[in-house]
Amino acid sequence: MNRKKFLSQTAMGVAAFTIIPRNVLGGKGYVAPSDRIALGYIGLGRQSLGLLGNINKCKETIVLAACDVDKRKLERFVGHAEKENESKVKTAVKGYAMYRELLDRKDIDAVVIATPDHWHAQIVVDAAKAGKDIYCEKPLSLTIAEGRAMVDATRKHKRVFQTGSMQRSWASFRKAVELIRNGYIGNVKEVNVSVGPPPKENDFPIVDAPDYIDWDMWIGPSAYNGYSPVLANPIGATEWALWREYRNFGGGYVTDWGAHMFDIVQWALDKDHSGPVRFVPPSTPATTGCYFEYDNGIKVTHTKWGEGNAIQFIGDEGTLEVSRSFLRSKPENIVNLDIKATDKHVYKSDDHYQDWIDAVKKRSKPICDVEIGHRTASVCNAMNIAYLLQRPLNWNPRRETFNDDDADKLRSRIYRGNWDFTKF
Repeated sequence: MNRKKFLSQTAMGVAAFTIIPRNVLGGKGYVAPSDRIALGYIGLGRQSLGLLGNINKCKETIVLAACDVDKRKLERFVGHAEKENESKVKTAVKGYAMYRELLDRKDIDAVVIATPDHWHAQIVVDAAKAGKDIYCEKPLSLTIAEGRAMVDATRKHKRVFQTGSMQRSWASFRKAVELIRNGYIGNVKEVNVSVGPPPKENDFPIVDAPDYIDWDMWIGPSAYNGYSPVLANPIGATEWALWREYRNFGGGYVTDWGAHMFDIVQWALDKDHSGPVRFVPPSTPATTGCYFEYDNGIKVTHTKWGEGNAIQFIGDEGTLEVSRSFLRSKPENIVNLDIKATDKHVYKSDDHYQDWIDAVKKRSKPICDVEIGHRTASVCNAMNIAYLLQRPLNWNPRRETFNDDDADKLRSRIYRGNWDFTKF
């Protein structure tokens, strides 16, 4: 072989090698370190472990950091996360007591936020400012103003945001939505939603906080309350913590389960970027019976209609009912019909977590973008305001204001100390 031919063939070999796919070089399922999405988890209670398991199934992810004010929960999560990492690349997970230290890390691409609701807005705004993509649990916000700030911060800093309303990635709910949108039960006249009550005032016993939890930091931007295991139950508790039932920290089950069920109503009625125009509470104090109306006249009532955590759509040609355990209709054949190719179709996701990761890679909006999460949370929070004030309220979904000064004041809340969700 002469020198010219040798150099020519050598160059061809080098060029061919440089385009060999990474999966061939690293074996089946190989993901190059530069392609991995490095995650930090903030808020490490019971929900975080389920999120860890589900998000870890996305082959592109790796966990690098975690944060909680409870040392025991932090230690537990770090142990679980490091075991999850071993199935991909053995990687240590660093624990933090202060979430802003986690956000300061340049090697963290995205964060998963599963704190109690009263912390969501501040952490989301800080995460967006730090350039992190975000997965945040539902309900998105404790107040309407917080939700709007979360949207604005996400848009300003060009972040990808998935709200944890994972029912949108369930086939049964998607089919229910497409049946409704395509008129399979005719024109929807009314909707009944069965979820638990609105929030209540603090009635829990106060005891000394254990030494493994920074209680002042747990309270964070909310008005201060003494420690109670009712709010932050210890490791080993079989029940969910009840912070969600109290006005200072959650929105009761109107937001907790309502963020799931009213979300499907918004989706089915094609109101993801709008909302109701009027909220009407019962004429006497009650924990059910409030209803809201859309500008097209459809009425949605918070009521015990016979099934728990479920939705009943009533049309002029049939009825459709859906929950996590059933999808049924009258006439019965409606739910067995196939959605036609020519029918209207909604965004399809079969995996809420992979959908987020895919959106992060594509820099696109996932199935439950921050605006959608905010609009659903606004419905729930506005209903709680109507229950609290006990009078009808008109709502302008474009301006996000009421026709009532007292109600408008309740769109936000006073933050404690130096916390401020408005600075982004």
